[in-house]
Amino acid sequence: MEHWLTKRAYLTPDNIAIELSNGETLTFAQLYERACAFASKVYTVHQNGHIAMLSNNSIDMVVAFWACTYLNVPVVFLNTRLTTREWQIQCEDADVETVIYADQYKESVESLALPTYPFADIDTFKSSACTLTTDMDLNSVCSLMFTSGTTGRAKPVIHTYHNHWSSAVASALNLGLMPNDKWLACLPLFHIGGLSILFKSVIYGMPVYLLERFDEEKVHNAIMNQDVTIISVVAVTCSRLLDRLADGYYPSSFRCMLLGGGPAPKPLLEKAKEKNVPIVQTYGMTETSSQIVTLSEADALRKLGSAGKPLFSASLQIHANNKTTKPNEVGEIVVKGPMVTSGYYHREKANKEAFRNGWFHTGDLGYVDEEGFLFVVDRRSDLIISGGENIYPAEVEEVLLSFKGVQEAGVTAIEDSKWGQVPVAYVVANEGVTAEQLLVHCSARLASFKVPKTIYFRDQLPRNATNKLQRHLLQS
Repeated sequence: MEHWLTKRAYLTPDNIAIELSNGETLTFAQLYERACAFASKVYTVHQNGHIAMLSNNSIDMVVAFWACTYLNVPVVFLNTRLTTREWQIQCEDADVETVIYADQYKESVESLALPTYPFADIDTFKSSACTLTTDMDLNSVCSLMFTSGTTGRAKPVIHTYHNHWSSAVASALNLGLMPNDKWLACLPLFHIGGLSILFKSVIYGMPVYLLERFDEEKVHNAIMNQDVTIISVVAVTCSRLLDRLADGYYPSSFRCMLLGGGPAPKPLLEKAKEKNVPIVQTYGMTETSSQIVTLSEADALRKLGSAGKPLFSASLQIHANNKTTKPNEVGEIVVKGPMVTSGYYHREKANKEAFRNGWFHTGDLGYVDEEGFLFVVDRRSDLIISGGENIYPAEVEEVLLSFKGVQEAGVTAIEDSKWGQVPVAYVVANEGVTAEQLLVHCSARLASFKVPKTIYFRDQLPRNATNKLQRHLLQS
C-alpha cells in the first residue's frame, strides 16, 4: 500500500492536518515535506533498529513520528512521566538503539546509556542521501508501546501498520465520517488513545486539533469556538468538562465525546444525558490498538452504561472457567480481530498466557446482555474477594461519586484476618463532606460487605498520563 501520508498529501495537499490552540496550522503537504526532510536527517545517526521517542504532544513529535515511518524504523514511545531509570529499562526491553526527544527532556536523558538527540539538533543536520519508503508493508512493525504495568513489569506491545489501519477503518465504520470532522487530541500521543488519532487524521484526511495536554479551558473553547466535532476523554476529564459547561450546551456540530479508559460511573453518564452531551462509550486497550468495542450513537441513550458491540472486524466473548458465559454472567473479556496486537515484544510467557486459541484474554471483567452489548465491570487484577464474595471497585466508586460533593473516588483492598480482604475508599471531596455521610450513603445502596471499611480523604488520586485511576497506588 502506498505510504499513507504520501497518498494523503497527494489527495488533499492544502487541507489542514494539525491545528494548535495558538492558531498555528500544518497542511498535509507541509507535514509530508517536513517528515521527509526530518527523515533524511535522522538517517545520518540512525539507519537500523528501534528508535525511542520522548516528547509531549507537539507538531515536532508528529513530524518526527511520520519521519520514522519513512525510514521504516519502529518507534518505541516513552511515557514522559516515568523516571530516567524506567526509560532505560524500557529501552533495553524494546531493543532501542537511539533516543530522540523534545528539548525540555535534555537533562533527563543525559544519563541514558544510549545515543540521544533532541529534535532541534536533528533539524540542524545536513540531509543525507537515503531512500525513503514509498510503500507500506502492512505486516511490518510500526510502533511499540508499553502497557501501564499496573499488574507487574510493563510489557512492550507490538503494533503493525495493519493493526493501526484496521483500527482506523473499524472506527470510521462505527462512528461515521463527516466532511467537517475535526478530532481534538489531548490524550498523550505516547499512549494508544492519542496515537490512534494521528492515523485517523491521515487516513481520513481529517484535521487534528492538538493540545499538549488536557486543559478543560482550552478543550471547552475548542468545542465551543474552534469547530471541534469529536474528542477522546476518560471519566475524570469528562467530569471536568461537564463542570466547565455548567448550564450551557455544546454546539450541535459537536457530535461525539468518545469516553473510554475503564467503566464509566453511572452518575457521570446521567449528568451528560441531562446536558445533551453526546457521550459515546468505548472499550479498548493498548493491545487492541485503541477501541475495539464502541457504542453506536443510535444506542447511546438506550444502553446507557454499555461500551457497545464489537467493531465491524472484531469479535468478543466472555469466558469463565474456560467456557463462554451466558448473557449477564460476569467473566473475562476476550477479543480477536485485525486491530489486536500479534503479541508482546520478546515476552513468550506473557504471550502464551494472553493468547489462546486465537483469542486475546484482556484481564478485564464484564458481561454481555441478551442483545450482545458489552458492560465492562472492572479489571480482574482489581477484583476484591471478601469472605468469598466478589466486590468490583468500580461499583463502589460509582456509588461514592453519586454523592453530591464527591469529585473523585478510588476503591482498593486491604488485608483482613477474618474476611481475607475488605474494601477501603480514597476520596477527593468538597469541604464539608464527611466520612460518616459517605458510609451512610453507601450502606443504603450497597450490600454490607461492599461498604468501605474506611474512607480516606485526599487532595488528589494517583492517575497515569491519560488520567486513568491507578488503584494499585492508592495506598502509597
